[in-house]
Amino acid sequence: MIKVNAHLHTPYSFSAFSDLEEALDKAVAEGVKVVGINDFYTAAGYDAWSKGCKERGLYPLFNIEFISLNEADQKAGLRVNDPANPGRTYISGKGLAYPFKLDDPYASQLAGILKESNAQVDAMCRKLNGILLDVDAGFILDIKWIKSNLTKGMFRERHLAKALRLKVYETSENDEEKINEIFSKIFGGKELKSQVDDFAGVENEIRANLLKAGGGAFVPEDPKAFLPMQTVCEIILAAGGIPTYPFLADDAKGVYTDFEGDLERVAKQLTERGFHSVEFISTRNDVVLLEKYASYLHEQGFVVTLGSEHNTPAMEPIELFARNNTALTEKLMQINYEGACVIAAHQHLVAQGLRGYVDADGKADRSKRAEFVKLGKELIENI
Repeated sequence: MIKVNAHLHTPYSFSAFSDLEEALDKAVAEGVKVVGINDFYTAAGYDAWSKGCKERGLYPLFNIEFISLNEADQKAGLRVNDPANPGRTYISGKGLAYPFKLDDPYASQLAGILKESNAQVDAMCRKLNGILLDVDAGFILDIKWIKSNLTKGMFRERHLAKALRLKVYETSENDEEKINEIFSKIFGGKELKSQVDDFAGVENEIRANLLKAGGGAFVPEDPKAFLPMQTVCEIILAAGGIPTYPFLADDAKGVYTDFEGDLERVAKQLTERGFHSVEFISTRNDVVLLEKYASYLHEQGFVVTLGSEHNTPAMEPIELFARNNTALTEKLMQINYEGACVIAAHQHLVAQGLRGYVDADGKADRSKRAEFVKLGKELIENI
């Protein structure tokens, strides 16, 4: 079975990888042949992804991710695939045309959300510097340095947490006692719980104590940072992609969001909302429940893919596993591979100006999915 990871973030948004090449080298080392770049709000990594995949004999999928808002769901208090924010809905675009091309008004809309997203983190950085001055930390953060050295166009809250960790360690000359002292001051007397060599744990504590709601440097997101769900789907379609719903699915207690809890109902509602493709971040989910959801949606005609994200500082395998490092079942691997084949075939066709799995209006003939699987298999296996 050919291994697929259809959802990987790179340093063009935020990633566990130091650079894009590290991600692709790990894919080769772990025997993953099909890899999907899936950054927030940008296709800036596509050229390097395409080149790197070609050099390594990997098959690239060209994807993108958005955070949208469904006002009707928000008013109804309906949690969709963000467990803390009713109405807020993550949406991926799969199999965008490569080379990437997006005309106005869609290009301006995409640039606008990226600008709003960056502006929020700029404001958090200014508030964080105020805290650093107030507690006499001995340094402040340089926004220009962060953007120049840690980002590739998108400035996210995680970049800010990483920058603060680096600066604390630098100021303390990597002395564990001094590191703990500085964090105690910055956290208002709270002690650092993570070991200082657990970079991901330290950065998560920075976010929890300072950058999340209730933290001293928190700045709420401007509503302008979220486009309506339908507008996001229109941008994806204009770029040649397939609008895709990312399932949050079961949490550690086996609990689902309001929207996702009834499997038959959510399949029907997603179809009504114009989605013919779904995805799961497999490491979040129990393997039995993941197979139950993925199998049912696949049987209903959806294109189903799996990924790992890698959009936190924690380095995990690129080869996919379910929660607690549980191996995927053969059925899940087959469903994922077939989904990747459809996306590969779709992006191959739209790049030539032909109709893909969905048309320009987002409509799909699910009865033709097997034809796209067959074409995609030929493309992937002959790379």
